[in-house]
Amino acid sequence: RLFQQVLELCQRAGMVQLGHIALDGTKIKANASKRKAMTYGRMKETEPRLATEVQSWFDQADALDAEDDSKHGADRTGDELPDCVVNKEQRRQRIQAAMAQLEAEAAAPPDDEPIPPTSGGKPTRKESSADAKPADKKQLNFTDPESKIMKASDGFVQGYNWQAAVDSTTQVIVAHDVGSQQNDNHELVGMLDRVRRNTGRNPRELSADNGYFSEENLRTLRRRRIRGYVAVKKERMKAKPSQRRAAPRSALAVEMRRRIDRGGYRSRYRLRKQVVEPVFGQIKSARRFDHFSMRGRDAARGEWAMACTAHNLLKLARW
Repeated sequence: RLFQQVLELCQRAGMVQLGHIALDGTKIKANASKRKAMTYGRMKETEPRLATEVQSWFDQADALDAEDDSKHGADRTGDELPDCVVNKEQRRQRIQAAMAQLEAEAAAPPDDEPIPPTSGGKPTRKESSADAKPADKKQLNFTDPESKIMKASDGFVQGYNWQAAVDSTTQVIVAHDVGSQQNDNHELVGMLDRVRRNTGRNPRELSADNGYFSEENLRTLRRRRIRGYVAVKKERMKAKPSQRRAAPRSALAVEMRRRIDRGGYRSRYRLRKQVVEPVFGQIKSARRFDHFSMRGRDAARGEWAMACTAHNLLKLARW
């Protein structure tokens, strides 16, 4: 709400025109270490070993109960566990909970996940939801389970994916969000919804890099009458030289590539680097907000909202 109030002040001051907005995302460190993440394969190996080790300690404790009672007296149970035993048992329970979470995610894949067709041409799941298991390389972080390991410009980080839509007039942020996926293409529609909710209308133009490219996103831009400048992804070439043929492009993708190429050095797509990337640099470097202090996606959203609010306030103060 505070962000929206400051944005309304910027609109009243004439700082937000919505003639062109630039959309981009950047990876930011979460309040969690990469070393606190464990793959599902390692969980399957570690949990039984810890269970055996903990059970052996319980067996030893049962065998010594009578002796402990005589030593400690009637007012003590004699079954207090040492810290090393309690810590390992708690770790085993956390691993069990993490395995259950990964298995639940695998059993209920997202709605937009592609479904392979059968030989008859009808789509079907590779296996039933009850039998679905996560891949052994699937990871979960014990400190902040909602954060993910993501590839950033300086290597891999345990973190989140910042999202910001910036107006080209004065670099005011008009919408923001925090994602937990490496890819940006599923963020475009939600960010457009936030722009309209925060400002009351759609922008006339939008620029974004090829991370936001998808057929559905291009259709959304056309349906909302927003002139888009979204870089078109290059087709991956197949391994065999005899099969190296580019897949046919849709009419929307061909039109988008032609629109960007036609502008050359004057293309509106070039506004993306001039508008949104300096904003990330100002927030990360000048204001030293380069990692989250709180854990969980909702708390991270709150921190990012505060950073965006501070950015807009400084722009307003200098206007």
